[in-house]
Amino acid sequence: MPRMPRAAVLIAAPVLLVALAGALAGCSEDPNSVAAQAKSGNRQGYISGDGNIETIAAGKRNNPVTLTGTTLDGKSWTNADAAGKVTVLNLWASWCPPCETEASDLKAAAEKIAAADKPVVFMGINYRDNPDSGRSTAARWGIPFPSLDDPAGTTILSLQGKVTSPPTTLVLDREGRIAARVSGAVTTATLTGLVDDVLAEQ
Repeated sequence: MPRMPRAAVLIAAPVLLVALAGALAGCSEDPNSVAAQAKSGNRQGYISGDGNIETIAAGKRNNPVTLTGTTLDGKSWTNADAAGKVTVLNLWASWCPPCETEASDLKAAAEKIAAADKPVVFMGINYRDNPDSGRSTAARWGIPFPSLDDPAGTTILSLQGKVTSPPTTLVLDREGRIAARVSGAVTTATLTGLVDDVLAEQ
């Protein structure tokens, strides 16, 4: 077998190194993934989830959620008031860009479900915000349902570790158990589909 000329070897070696580096970079973690954002330490306060959907079979759900608080309008609320109905909980904040992105879809889903007179309750959780900002933002975005005021960010402790940052949406079944979760901005079709699936359960 003929030997490769020395000059060719000297040229080929750097090319191979560049190609190898590129291949390794291609295997590195996506900087936009939830894990990468959590590790970045940028303290932005929200995770730009990709709308990942988790559904939990009825037989594998945890105990019912116990959630109480005061809405941005100063009214007391507990999810016990929604017993026998499906509940949609949406964690959001005025300072969260993905929350603004999903606002029109949330509005459309809530209005569509209400128009169909389905036994569903929507409640937002205004996370680590102040009431004035929360109220004005909800009005500007056209959100048609109330939100709990959660300036300290402690309300999510009641949600069984399923919620860590906005935007996140949970669907609770008629017993108040977490049946589905969307991490990141939710779409109208996704949310109405999840709600209908839980409503259809016997």
